[in-house]
Amino acid sequence: MTPLKWFHSFLKRYRGLMLLGILLTTVIAALSIVNPYLSGIIVDDVIQAGNYDLLPRLIVCLLAVTLVTSILRFLYQLVFEISSQGLLYDMRSTVYRKLLAEDFSFYNNKRTGDLMSRQTGDMDAIRHFVAYVIYAVYQNILLFVFALLMIFTIHTGLALCMLVVLPFTAVSTFMQSKEVKPAFQRNRNCFSSLNTFVQENISGNRVVKAFAKEDYEKEKFQAENDKFRDAQIKGSRVWMKYVPIFEILSYALTIILMLYGGYMVIQGEITLGDLVRVNGYMWMLNTPLRMAGWWVNDIQNFVTSVEKIYDTYQEEPKVKPPASEQGRERSPRNFAGHPHAKIHGDIEFRGVSYSADDADIVKNINFKVKAGQTIGIIGSTGSGKSTLMNLLCRFYDTTSGQVLVDGTDVRELDLYDLRDNIGMAMQDVFLFSDTIEGNIAYGRPDCSFDQVKHAAIMADANHFISALPEGYDTIVGERGVGLSGGQKQRISLARALLKDPSVLILDDTTSAVDMETESYIQQQLKSIKQECTVFIIAYRISSIRDADQILVMDNGRIIEHGTHDELVAAGGYYANAFRNQYGEIPYDLLNERKNKLVR
Repeated sequence: MTPLKWFHSFLKRYRGLMLLGILLTTVIAALSIVNPYLSGIIVDDVIQAGNYDLLPRLIVCLLAVTLVTSILRFLYQLVFEISSQGLLYDMRSTVYRKLLAEDFSFYNNKRTGDLMSRQTGDMDAIRHFVAYVIYAVYQNILLFVFALLMIFTIHTGLALCMLVVLPFTAVSTFMQSKEVKPAFQRNRNCFSSLNTFVQENISGNRVVKAFAKEDYEKEKFQAENDKFRDAQIKGSRVWMKYVPIFEILSYALTIILMLYGGYMVIQGEITLGDLVRVNGYMWMLNTPLRMAGWWVNDIQNFVTSVEKIYDTYQEEPKVKPPASEQGRERSPRNFAGHPHAKIHGDIEFRGVSYSADDADIVKNINFKVKAGQTIGIIGSTGSGKSTLMNLLCRFYDTTSGQVLVDGTDVRELDLYDLRDNIGMAMQDVFLFSDTIEGNIAYGRPDCSFDQVKHAAIMADANHFISALPEGYDTIVGERGVGLSGGQKQRISLARALLKDPSVLILDDTTSAVDMETESYIQQQLKSIKQECTVFIIAYRISSIRDADQILVMDNGRIIEHGTHDELVAAGGYYANAFRNQYGEIPYDLLNERKNKLVR
């Protein structure tokens, strides 16, 4: 499917309204020939022939045509505006739903500002085309044709002289259309880049201020702004080069009329009234010629915008629902309280490897987890800890091997049911611009306040939330601005706990809280241990030492696997990490643990 065919699929829904608008436009174009015709009668039959009795009736006709034209013009503009807003609504909704369906890989390779510009600036260019350009181009083509036909009925030679400008107009229009499309593509790309830059700096304003880099960012913005300005100027130069040509061609018609038409009046080949009629039709010939350059710009702007939006829309996510689920209309279970298919919580990674951008992220991962167990994962930065959990949630698909949940490959499970059963407190905490209660209840908006408060108590967040002036009704700034790192982590943990998941993933969730708070949270997690499988990714030994299994990762592989005591006794990576965090392990204690393992 081409971008224009894709656009046409949205336009079909408004075909009836558009046809009505086209019909009204046709009527208005037809009525436009009436007033110049009546003006000619006034000159010939009233002023020159002296039939003054005709004048009142002719004036009434002129006023009536003007009134009807004004009413019809209001109606067709309303029709096209309704069509454009409806089409824009449908397109924006469709593209937004597609954006929500995209996976992590898509967003890893896209800039937020670029996606935003396509949902705003490019969408508005499409709305402008439907609301104005379509009927304006059609109406002016009709005006030109009707005026030319009327001039033919008056004098064929004069009409043929008027046609002399058409080949020059056609050539100029074609040349401008070839030059203006690349110019608009440059404009859109520079606008997207500028939009991205501003978005990143607004989001990262605290980092900018922390490093006192305001002047540096101003210079970078100036460079981006200069690029956008230069692209706009280059685009303007294209139509500035051709607009004078169209103006000259339109004035050429007036010159032809004055010279040749005046000559024919003198020669008696046409009447003065005929000359007045032709002069009245002149604006119907001039306007299309003078506006041709603008319409070429608008049309190319529209085509460029559709192509950019379609490029985003046509990208298929690499992570797709099972074949049995594709194309099925889903019920909004999260927002209507519909139960999802409950999973038990047995997890197995069987020969799992994952690669991205020609780099091996994790390699040949094998382990099993029974439902209700707590698994600790520790390792150096970039060792693949979070990637394992992303594969479990199917944010990415494995390059080889299988991730099994209750004995079933996650690629065969309903994607939404799988994620509904998983509660995840991510390493990068994101809080919406909403109340604290709304953020905690994000996964279960139908839950009661008591349930929200209970989750907050388990995450040790209730006391600081209650101390806020508006408590749970406090509005959290974008990305949690206004809260400390530890407070945001605890709200994120409460949000994950409130889902009552079968699998709970805590990705470095307690790194920003003090040891006392961490100990409290661990005690609370033990109360849900029998009900769900818990994965804890951490750098602190204290966060995972009580886990049923501990996985030690390095360079994408599991290099150690066992309980806390077993790993300390092994004297490897984990033991070194333990020693670094807690000091030297007494030799007799280490021997005692080794002896216990031997026995």
